[in-house]
Amino acid sequence: MTGLGFDGKVVVITGGASGIGEASVRRFVAAGARVVFGDVQDDRGRALARALGPACRYRHADVTVERDVAGLVDDALQRHGRLDCLFANAGAGGPGGSIAALPVDSWDAMFGLLVRSVYLGMRFAAPPMVAQRSGCILGTASVAGLQAGFGSHVYSAAKAAVIQLTRSVAAELGEHGVRVNCLCPGAIATPIFAKAAGCSPEEADAGLPALRELLADQQPLPRAGTPEDVAEAALWLAGDAASFVTGHALVVDGGLTVGRRWSEARARFAALGDALRARAASERTDAPAAVGAAPPCLAGPSVGS
Repeated sequence: MTGLGFDGKVVVITGGASGIGEASVRRFVAAGARVVFGDVQDDRGRALARALGPACRYRHADVTVERDVAGLVDDALQRHGRLDCLFANAGAGGPGGSIAALPVDSWDAMFGLLVRSVYLGMRFAAPPMVAQRSGCILGTASVAGLQAGFGSHVYSAAKAAVIQLTRSVAAELGEHGVRVNCLCPGAIATPIFAKAAGCSPEEADAGLPALRELLADQQPLPRAGTPEDVAEAALWLAGDAASFVTGHALVVDGGLTVGRRWSEARARFAALGDALRARAASERTDAPAAVGAAPPCLAGPSVGS
């Protein structure tokens, strides 16, 4: 594809065998990039690499293991001689429940997967990018890192950490010509929801149509988000069109964080108005009216209103 500036550029993606990662691998390859991607789902990863051809290479990578993340970057550098984008995308939903019931080891494990992995990606991608004085590092954060109520305690805290880490590292690397940004997806129909509920990968894939239906009314735009929506945003952030964008958390949520859907907000406001009018009418009926007093609905404004 022309105009995207990715012909021959080298991209590393973690968590690339499914969901947002898979969509991103496909999109970057379609845009002309040479992609090295990692995951722990080896069968899926190898099948995706075979399907996409020689521009794409899969490598087993557990992003909580330092040498695995380093290996992805080294593989790209050895094969292609440069690194133009690292997309630290791998993640999972994490355990829910109350803060008092959240096990310490689960907290530590989720921060390892969601935050430490992004740090490792930045750590190994920064030196070659600084040396070539160009490049873009991306991370997958979440709207749960921006507002409460969109994820579990540990997931929300970890994604907030990714956003702040993005800003901090952007301040360091910007003077070397390297940009650092992250994406904040909203209600995206990916297998992460079903996997967090204990479903197998196969069950999670089979449940995606139902999930899309369930998520369609969660935001003002009347459809669920798709991995392709986030992949397109990642492609833009990593590309030349966003060359003056760094330290940014790009929200891709169909308006989820704007607030309630307009129709729902109007209905709730109307119901509140009905309840207040009914209570006022009840109070007027129960209490004797003062002689000469105007009904509340006809009274003039009070001082200071």
